[in-house]
Amino acid sequence: MWNFQHGQPAIANDTDIFPFVWTTQHMGEIGQGLPFSLCLLSILMGHEFGHYFNCRRHSVATSFPYVMPAPTLIGTAGAVIKMRSRIKSRQALLDIGISGPLWGFAVAVPWLVVGVLLSKPLPTNAPAPMVWLQNPAIVHVAFRVLRMLHQSVPPLDQTLFHPVLLATWIGLLITSVNLLPAGQLDGGHILYSVSPRGHRYATHIVILLMIVAAIFYWLPWLVWAVLLMMPLMKHQPVPVLPEPDETATAKYVAAAVIFLLTFHYMPFIGYQGDKTVQFSLSNLPQILGH
Repeated sequence: MWNFQHGQPAIANDTDIFPFVWTTQHMGEIGQGLPFSLCLLSILMGHEFGHYFNCRRHSVATSFPYVMPAPTLIGTAGAVIKMRSRIKSRQALLDIGISGPLWGFAVAVPWLVVGVLLSKPLPTNAPAPMVWLQNPAIVHVAFRVLRMLHQSVPPLDQTLFHPVLLATWIGLLITSVNLLPAGQLDGGHILYSVSPRGHRYATHIVILLMIVAAIFYWLPWLVWAVLLMMPLMKHQPVPVLPEPDETATAKYVAAAVIFLLTFHYMPFIGYQGDKTVQFSLSNLPQILGH
């Protein structure tokens, strides 16, 4: 919030990437982080409670959702639930898999509207950001619709993101990654409910695409590729019966639509001087040299 109030992008300098010293010197500003934190936590918990209630509906023993604090830029490593018993059918697997992204997306959309309306035009003297967000389709749609309804909404590329909008952007990114059709990600559960064989092939393809994307577009895809190759991410067998019911097609379509609206192959790029730089493996020597 401090950067927003002073007309600066969220990540404008090294202090924004490593804010720990700055935070100890500005303890009175901590409360200003609540809009960002509450927005992001509501999306994460909406996602996990979607899983939780559907686990309960299908008699799958599970823990309550909990958030994992971490010294990251967003203050967390995400939210999880721990399932203590096997998923009993592909119908249950589909319902549990789709419910997290569906609930999280349902929470994120109202926050997206609020975040756009709270944002303001980027000041002409604003410093160039160190990191520039690449926006998914749903953000472009929200700006276009709200600009038609409210003339005060600036163009997307001329907008200083309010912390609520930034938190929503992160929540949408997490949603899209979870919907990748691989391993034990939510998208993997959904695909497995259709075809375990197709899930196995899709996992290999997604890993390969992630490695390629890490080389040319966004290095963190390499981390996800490695995670998906770990034995822990191998999908456990799930009984065929009962098969997904007549609502399954609508759920598959919903998952695909949410993924297309929230996914971006290169979520952000960097700035060096007045030039953009991709955070990719092929650009790593240039980034480290800077």
